[in-house]
Amino acid sequence: MSRILITGASRGIGRGLAEELSRRGHDVVATARDVSALEGVPAELRVQLDVTDPASVNRAFAEAGPVDVLISNAGATVRAPLETVPLTEVARLFELNTFGALRVAQAVLPQMRERGSGRLVFVSSVQGRIAMPLIGPYSASKWALEAIAEGLAIETRHFGVDVQVFQPGAVSSGGSERASVFLDEDDPYFPLLGQVGGFRTTPVTVEEFATVVADALEADHVPFRVPVGEAATAQLRARKLAPEDAPFVAAPLDW
Repeated sequence: MSRILITGASRGIGRGLAEELSRRGHDVVATARDVSALEGVPAELRVQLDVTDPASVNRAFAEAGPVDVLISNAGATVRAPLETVPLTEVARLFELNTFGALRVAQAVLPQMRERGSGRLVFVSSVQGRIAMPLIGPYSASKWALEAIAEGLAIETRHFGVDVQVFQPGAVSSGGSERASVFLDEDDPYFPLLGQVGGFRTTPVTVEEFATVVADALEADHVPFRVPVGEAATAQLRARKLAPEDAPFVAAPLDW
C-alpha cells in the first residue's frame, strides 16, 4: 500500500479521497489549513498545511515523512466577470489553485527523485481546458495548473515520477456553493449569472470521483489526463474537435 498525502482534505473531494483511500488500506496523510477541521477524517496522520505558506508546506512534509503519492486538491473558485473581478481575488485563486499546487510538488519531488519513484496527482477540472462565463479566473488558474503538470510530467519521468491530471465536470462537493460572487443586479454582466447553470453538467458525487482516482492509483497504466464522468468526457471531446477560429462555448448561451 502507498503513503498518500492529500491537500485540502477537510471537506469535499479531499475528504472523500481520504475516506476511499483509507478504506482500501492506504496510509493517508490528511492535511488542511485548519487541522481541527480534519477531526473525523480517516487518516494515519492529520497535519496542518496551508499550500500558500512556504513555511507551513515545509513543516508539513517534514512531519509527514516519506510520501509515495501527492494528491494536490486544495482549491477555490469565484463568480465574477473578467472586466471587473478584483485582481486581488485573481491573485488569491492563482496562489491557492496554481502556485500552491506547484509549491507542494516542489516540496515532495526531491525525495521522489532520489528514491526513483513517486506520483503527483493534480485535481483539475474540465475548466482546465474550457473557459466558462463568469468563471474565467478559476478557468485561468486551472489552465495554468495543467501547463505546470504537463511540464512536470515531461521533466520528472526520467526520475521515475508519474504525473496525472484528473478533470471532473461538476462535482457535488459544495465548492460552487461556497464560491465568492463579485457582481450584483446592477452589473451589466448580471444576466449571464442565470446562465452559468447551463454550463454545469450533471454532477458526479464525491464518492464517484474518489473511486476513479483510487482505481487509477492502483492501476498499472494511467493516461496523463483523466476526464471524470461521462459529461466531462463529452465536453472535453467536443472541445478537442471544435475549430480554433472562434472561442469554444460549452453550452448554449443567450448573450
